[in-house]
Amino acid sequence: MSHLTAWAPSGLGEVRPGDDLAALVGDLLATDGAASGDPLAEGDVVVVTSKVVSKAEGRVVAAADREQAITDETVRVVATRERPGLPPLRIVENRLGLVMAAAGVDASNTPDGTVLLLPVDPDASARDLRAALRARFGLERLGVVVTDTMGRAWRDGLVDVAIGAAGVAVVEDLRGGVDAHGRPLTVTVAAVADEIASASELVRGKADGRPVAVVRGLGRHVTSDDGPGAHVLVRPSADDLFREGSAEAYAGGYRDGFAEGFREGSGTAPAPGTTPGA
Repeated sequence: MSHLTAWAPSGLGEVRPGDDLAALVGDLLATDGAASGDPLAEGDVVVVTSKVVSKAEGRVVAAADREQAITDETVRVVATRERPGLPPLRIVENRLGLVMAAAGVDASNTPDGTVLLLPVDPDASARDLRAALRARFGLERLGVVVTDTMGRAWRDGLVDVAIGAAGVAVVEDLRGGVDAHGRPLTVTVAAVADEIASASELVRGKADGRPVAVVRGLGRHVTSDDGPGAHVLVRPSADDLFREGSAEAYAGGYRDGFAEGFREGSGTAPAPGTTPGA
């Protein structure tokens, strides 16, 4: 049988710039293990939110500077939408290559008057945290995943995904194998680190003050070395089939392509001056 267990201990407290995050997380996990009689073990994955990493690393700016911070973190604008009474919604590619709302600049779970930028290098943050926890708990195979929340094209709702990882095989490439019926698998590459991140969020919650979780039962995906990191999950913008929002692409001159695609799907062309599908 295959079992997956996830839990999120409470009691970390507010993390502040300059704090030793590895010491704080280590203390939390040591206390939890002593209380439960179930200490951190080989093959476990420790999951931490990017918020606590950003706080410890001093990635905090004044809330009044949020719009400028989004601009500063942006390398490519994908889509913008006006919102009455609110700043425009901006979907952009940020410095990490992630396509996210507001470049990942976040105003939730941070003290009043501040917003958080994403860590400068989440994979490096994961490697540092992993090294400290391995040394403290005497473990060889321990994974660390740093998460953030984002939406996805064509789906409502938000999920946590991995933006940093160490000691985890972040993908499982099943291409070249066969399915349960013996058919060849040609495109299946599972985003293991993202699935770990999402599983951990179910026990951490968004407003419960539990930014750290442990996921157990995935030992086959946990490695003795740091591994490639979560950056390999980022699709290069050159390979992105949806580099722009539909309104932006239409306004940018792709009308003929839209019209052709619309005719193929519906049998009629869109009315002049309108955005297909709007």
